[in-house]
Amino acid sequence: MASSAPPSSPPGVQKLSKAFLANAAKRKDKFIQFFAMGGILLLSMRSLGQKYRLHDLEEDTAALKKEQETLENQKNNIKRDLLHEASMEPTGLFTSRLHRLFGDQQ
Repeated sequence: MASSAPPSSPPGVQKLSKAFLANAAKRKDKFIQFFAMGGILLLSMRSLGQKYRLHDLEEDTAALKKEQETLENQKNNIKRDLLHEASMEPTGLFTSRLHRLFGDQQ
């Protein structure tokens, strides 16, 4: 097995590199366990981030539904007021025009 240290490095670095590789070969099950646990930790952190993101999206959805309800109420109030004012016109032309614009079936 070739040393991973470059040949131009000092002999002390080459010795440490060989010792590290020899130690890793002896305890390869510990290294595998270390990397597996690190992977599990990273996946757990990612999952936790996604959990909080999902919670934030649920809050946003609730706020948007509330805003949609408010806008629909405002639209219906405006529509009702326009129809009421148009009904005061004696010819009924504006009322029929508004019904066509709003798509009302009457």
